[in-house]
Amino acid sequence: MSDIKLLELLAKEYPNIESANEEIINLSAILALPKGTEYFLSDLHGEHEAFVHMMKSASGTIKQKIDEEFCELSDEERDALAALVYNAPAEIKRRKEREEDFDKWAMDAIFRLIIICKAVSTKYTRSRVRRNMPKYSAYIMDELLYADDEDNRLDYYREILQSIVDREMAETFIIELSEVIGRLACDHLHIIGDVWDRGSRPDEIMDYLMTVPKVDIQWGNHDIVWMGAATGNWACITNVIRMNVSYNNFDMLELGYGINLRPLAVFAEKYYGDDPCTKFMPHVIDKNKYAPIDNMLAAKMHKAIAICQFKIEGQRIMAHPEYKMEHRLILDKINWEEGTVEIEGKTWELSDLNFPTVDPKNPYAFTEEEEALLDTLEASFLQSERLQKHIKFMFSHGSLYKVTNGNLLYHGCIPMNEDGSFTDVAINGEVFKGKALMDYFDDQVRKAYFAPDESEEIGRSGDLMWYLWNGANSPLFGKGKMTTFERLFIDDKASHKEPTCLYYQLIKERKNCENILREFGLDPEISKILNGHVPVKIKNGESPIKGDGLLFVIDGGISKAYQKQTGIAGYTFIFNSRFMALAEHKPYSPMKEDGTQEFHSPSIQRVVELPRRLLVEDTDNGKLLKERRQLLMDLVVAFKKGWIKETY
Repeated sequence: MSDIKLLELLAKEYPNIESANEEIINLSAILALPKGTEYFLSDLHGEHEAFVHMMKSASGTIKQKIDEEFCELSDEERDALAALVYNAPAEIKRRKEREEDFDKWAMDAIFRLIIICKAVSTKYTRSRVRRNMPKYSAYIMDELLYADDEDNRLDYYREILQSIVDREMAETFIIELSEVIGRLACDHLHIIGDVWDRGSRPDEIMDYLMTVPKVDIQWGNHDIVWMGAATGNWACITNVIRMNVSYNNFDMLELGYGINLRPLAVFAEKYYGDDPCTKFMPHVIDKNKYAPIDNMLAAKMHKAIAICQFKIEGQRIMAHPEYKMEHRLILDKINWEEGTVEIEGKTWELSDLNFPTVDPKNPYAFTEEEEALLDTLEASFLQSERLQKHIKFMFSHGSLYKVTNGNLLYHGCIPMNEDGSFTDVAINGEVFKGKALMDYFDDQVRKAYFAPDESEEIGRSGDLMWYLWNGANSPLFGKGKMTTFERLFIDDKASHKEPTCLYYQLIKERKNCENILREFGLDPEISKILNGHVPVKIKNGESPIKGDGLLFVIDGGISKAYQKQTGIAGYTFIFNSRFMALAEHKPYSPMKEDGTQEFHSPSIQRVVELPRRLLVEDTDNGKLLKERRQLLMDLVVAFKKGWIKETY
């Protein structure tokens, strides 16, 4: 029997035998349902439109359902129906311009969408489906979805559809129904790192994620540097601003998060007004709609914040000898007379010697104006209500790694030695490796944001996040160094190389993947590793499948900045009740000026066929439900024996 105090608390929710038995029956029924579909995405990098399309299309699953349910329709009709689910407002607009009888089209569309909705909702209870419906349309959708007795209720069914059209609700109803389909197609969403940077609207991705009922996030290196910036850490702030200014993401910075960049613009014009800043011109992937900045000014801002970055990074390196990053102290290695710099024992010619704010005698010291600038930027980050809300969500729904339903999820790597053992990493006077290292970093990152006085961090709060962004033994970075200075100030590309850690070679062997799984308490015979971070260059013959099928790298390049290297546009990993699969995506096609849009169905490769269909009772959530059911059974016994009094 369970503890009587615990049962007394449970009795407040279930005060008698009848209510407890009702919930026992409900839980037993849920446990017998098929396991819901999990989707795993990685490295979204601000590509909001492509991400939303992946979600609404359920990585091609919606199109498969349409093909199964409407085999009598032509290919063109099925594609149009899929487009309606993917982007209902745009498809409605096109239909209003083309259809002679729009009302008839709308009734047909609702009827077909209801059939698709039925197909994607079969794994859920009726109450779970209704919770995914909009407040004011839920009753109507519920009636249409479960109107199975068509012979007796055909007129009733038709009247509902006709009334939707007559009350001019059809467009809204279609849009809402398409959104319900998208939500039901994915039972649980896993984001394996890197929501931010490069792409233009990571803020809108975060807004979307906050509406997803079941979602978790494994922090990526680009996430952690934003989390550090949200603590006010200057090393993280300068990296975040430099990265996004270099990709022309002013709409997101200034309007999305309210970061005041005017002081940076004024500072940059003052000190770099006559500087061509050739190497600092922004990569314009997406144009700004609301905060357009001249490319030349953007280049000057890029250079100004980059110099601030190198100064503050030098200060943090010297403050943290345990980080072992002295090889990245560069400003003091510049030979101003010869125009060269010595990096790790090798001399390189500088392409740019205009450093108006750098004192050769004290190169890492800020000028008064730089300090004032960084104070202003810090205030913007700390006072950005939307950013802080997103970061708190990143903490509440995120972690450095996750073990779920027998699988291990993390973004970057596990530091390893050449023999496959785990690397000892010294941080804050202690040594950790493997799972213990990940747990320690996770704990310290949370304390740095929520309770800096309780953290073991030496120096300024958030320094550890900066280390996780670019430290050699960081499980989020996975490289020996970040060569930002070299790419901006040295033409010789040999200096730009960022050597990857041993992990990425070691995971090609099964034994090393087995070692990782066992380290996290998992069985290599049934468990898998889902990994992001490093784009898989399909065009070069690389495969996302490592370790003889134990590890899957799902960063396939959703970021437009990577697609020339990868040749594709990202992976999603699918884990449903029958199989595991990799979906390989083609580049997302934005809407054209004429209102049309081309959608590409991904290539889906089943990588694991399950020996039997998995049920809810086989999942982690199933274990919790069974524990709750047992508590309720114990409560019924307590009621029957008179240990707890029933109330009605």
